[in-house]
Amino acid sequence: MMKQPLAYVHPDAKVADNVVIEPFVTIDQDVEIGEGTRIGSGVTILPGTRIGKNCRIFPGAVLGAIPQDLKFRGEYTTVEIGDNNTIREFVTINRGTAANGKTVVGNNNLIMAYVHIAHDCIVGNNIILVNNTQLAGEVTIDDYAILGGMSAVHQFVHIGPHVMISGGSLVRKDVPPYIKAGREPLSYVGINSIGLRRRNYSNEKIREVQDIYRYIYQKGLNTSQAIEIIEAEMPASLERDEILLFVKDSKRGIIRGYFPD
Repeated sequence: MMKQPLAYVHPDAKVADNVVIEPFVTIDQDVEIGEGTRIGSGVTILPGTRIGKNCRIFPGAVLGAIPQDLKFRGEYTTVEIGDNNTIREFVTINRGTAANGKTVVGNNNLIMAYVHIAHDCIVGNNIILVNNTQLAGEVTIDDYAILGGMSAVHQFVHIGPHVMISGGSLVRKDVPPYIKAGREPLSYVGINSIGLRRRNYSNEKIREVQDIYRYIYQKGLNTSQAIEIIEAEMPASLERDEILLFVKDSKRGIIRGYFPD
C-alpha cells in the first residue's frame, strides 16, 4: 500500500497493495480494504469495516463506528461496503446491531458530504444520497434510488428501486418503486419517467407503470381495492409484480397520494 508516514494502519488490517492512504488516516484492526481504493486525509476506519475495490473516500469520513442505538451491547457486527463507491467528506456509516448483524452499502454509489447511514441499513447499488441525507436504523434503499439533499428517513422505511425523492423530505412511510415523491407530507407526485428512460425502459413499460399507479393513487381506491383490480385486469409482468409485492410487504404502509386543496 502507498501509505503516508503520518497515517496509522494497524498491523492486523488487511489492506491491498495499491491502496492509497493519505496523512492523518487511522485504520484500525479487523479492517479489510480492496484494490485501487483511495483513503483521504483524516479518515477514520474502525474495526469490523470491509471496503471493496476502487472506492474513493474523502477527508473526514468515519466508517465502522459503533451504532448510536441503546440496544447495542457490544456484539460483534460489521459494515460491508462494495466496489466503486464515492464517499464524500464527513460521511458516517455505523456498524450493525444484533438486529441484522451488519450495515451494507452495495456498489457504484455516490454518497455525498455529511450523509449519515445508521446501523443495519441496507443500501443497494447505483444510488445517490445527496448532501446531508440522514438514514435512521434499519432503512432499506433499493437500486437506482436518488434522495435529494437534507432528506431524513425514518427507521425501518423501505425505499424502492428507481425512486426519486425531493430534497428536504421527511420520509416516514415506504416509497414504492419507479415513482417521484415530494411535498409535505411526502406524497406520490408521478412516475420517475426521466430516470426510467435513462435506464432504457421503453415507453410501453413506462405507460404500464403509470397505469398501475393510477389505480393505486388516482382513482379513489384504497390500497386493497387497487391491488385486487390490478391483479385482475393487468397482465403479469416484472414491473407489475415488483410493485404489488412491495405494496403487500410494506410494514409501515406506503406514502399517500397527492390531493390538492
